[in-house]
Amino acid sequence: MPAFENRYWESGDGLKLHYRDYPGRDDRPPILCMPGLTRNARDYENLAERLVGEWRVIAVNFRGRGGSAYAKDPMTYTPATYVEDVRTLLATLGIERYVAFGTSLGGIVTMLLAAGGVGTIAAALLNDVGPEIEAAGLGRIRSYVGKANVWPTWMHAARAVQEGNADVYPHWDIEQWLAMAKRLYRLNSSGRIVLDYDMKIAEPFRVPGSEAPPDMWEALGALAQVPTLLVRGSRSDVLGERTAARMMKVLKLGRLVTVPDVGHTPTLDESPVVAAIDQLLARVAKEPIPA
Repeated sequence: MPAFENRYWESGDGLKLHYRDYPGRDDRPPILCMPGLTRNARDYENLAERLVGEWRVIAVNFRGRGGSAYAKDPMTYTPATYVEDVRTLLATLGIERYVAFGTSLGGIVTMLLAAGGVGTIAAALLNDVGPEIEAAGLGRIRSYVGKANVWPTWMHAARAVQEGNADVYPHWDIEQWLAMAKRLYRLNSSGRIVLDYDMKIAEPFRVPGSEAPPDMWEALGALAQVPTLLVRGSRSDVLGERTAARMMKVLKLGRLVTVPDVGHTPTLDESPVVAAIDQLLARVAKEPIPA
């Protein structure tokens, strides 16, 4: 049996959105996990299975990804809308205090949640993203997002993922590429292997400036006094070294972990990251429960 339950909530504009709910102790804030632009809740599977029982993990699928419905209006595929969707989820579940883990786009949503005062963030993890996104990374992402791929077998899909990401994970073996393919793709009703997101998420993303609001440094400032783990791949073309260093000056309770020889994004399974996550959560576990 899976370690999670598939659950759903309804967005403000009537979409049925999906999340995985891994059970954990009710005397600790839940961990809200938010994935990257073309990714889904499966990216947090290893993390959640490691923490299940001790921590409740809520791994969301943003609209248009995984088990969540596709938007009727593709121009709602923006960070502001994802924030509102998450705000609705938190209100639906009655969650006022939580730990926010965000990879890439999910990290942008995390900063915006903090800036908007959406609940109380007890701690945060920003995975390979910051208030400024490197032009090279943006160009690379725009070059592939929204381009449909169809494969006859999982091995074909794995080889394609390897071809497109060899610079990101230069030391991976075929089993790791196959595991990534199964996170990125799904089997459709015709028995073909297709990307697990709405190709129309690319429409607003291709508009210059739409990838994130312009005041993201101000948004990051809302995490200044929040214990925050910043994870960066040393080969990242999205989070630059200078941006990461500047972020650490803002994040008074922050810690930077750089994963050697990995690009955008680290998987959060790397041993130094696992250790840093455990330390971050241990700090949260020691905090008194608000009255």
